Amino acid sequence: MSYHDMNSVKRQRIDRICEGIRPPIMNGPMHPRPLVALLDGRDCSIEMPVLKDVATVAFCDAQSTQEIHEKVLNEAVGALMYHTMSLTRDDLDKFRSLRVIVRIGSGVDNVDIRAAAELGIAVCNVPAVSVEESADSAMSLVLNLYRRTAWLHLGLRQGARAASVEHIREMAAGAARIRGETLGLIGFGRVGQAVALRAAAFGFRVVFHDPHVAPGMERALGVERAPSLLQLLRASDCVSLHCSLDQHSHHLLNDFTIKQMRHGVFLVNTARGGLVDEHALAVALREGRIRGAALDVHESEPFSFLSGPLKDANVDVVHVVVDVVVDVVVDVVVDIVVVVVTPASYRAL
Repeated sequence: MSYHDMNSVKRQRIDRICEGIRPPIMNGPMHPRPLVALLDGRDCSIEMPVLKDVATVAFCDAQSTQEIHEKVLNEAVGALMYHTMSLTRDDLDKFRSLRVIVRIGSGVDNVDIRAAAELGIAVCNVPAVSVEESADSAMSLVLNLYRRTAWLHLGLRQGARAASVEHIREMAAGAARIRGETLGLIGFGRVGQAVALRAAAFGFRVVFHDPHVAPGMERALGVERAPSLLQLLRASDCVSLHCSLDQHSHHLLNDFTIKQMRHGVFLVNTARGGLVDEHALAVALREGRIRGAALDVHESEPFSFLSGPLKDANVDVVHVVVDVVVDVVVDVVVDIVVVVVTPASYRAL
């Protein structure tokens, strides 16, 4: 694609974003610089170099709009946010000047999209952010469930010693061979496909279910497609979630669907906490229907081992450790600058 064609595509994307949003504000010598705020963080090292010449950048480090300064609520025209807070209709009503919200990540389930549209606020996401890192993290959790690396490490830290063959066998109890096992992927977007490539290299047979993926993708990547969710659950030795969360996928894994899974299955969730009914998961773990689970997302965050249905369950819980891909975030911030702080007559990409 030529440079001219790339710019034409970008202009079309900007025009689509601009449709229906509040009119752009003026920016120049006779107008103060607009305010752009990072709502749920304090590190603006990526955004600042891009925005410093056209906007004032503020960070809020907030978990709710109650913690956001009145100046931001009244004057911010752009907002960037991660996944650690939600914006409901009531929250969006508090912003008087907001034109656009950038969700730094793939999902927008923590923003009331319909309310934002009615208020003339555009909502964007970054679907390509941290694909490789997310896939690496998911695969590391799968490997840990099979080879019990974290549990063995914890045992050594607590003083366990492999003094005999029987002791070694006892410490390794539950570890399983990977080659020949079936890994079922629920959702087969960028991250799901990246996980599939990694899993195949380890010897997994990979099966996925995703009604939104075009026919032929399975042949292109050398994997198998399950026609239905239930067929995938019944065929998989380990299930890994890589789909978005909405009203249709909430508690996708519940008491009924969990009972359709193979006895002794492993479960990995690095997508969204609300995809799994944690009460049903806790019961399945206690009964042994699910052998082990590894989660880095939860229904209620931050997660605590001191409360909730999973407090006594055989579950490996980790914090999200993926990195933001700087180039992707910069590209989106540049687009938002064009949408929000540049008059239409000066848009030239």
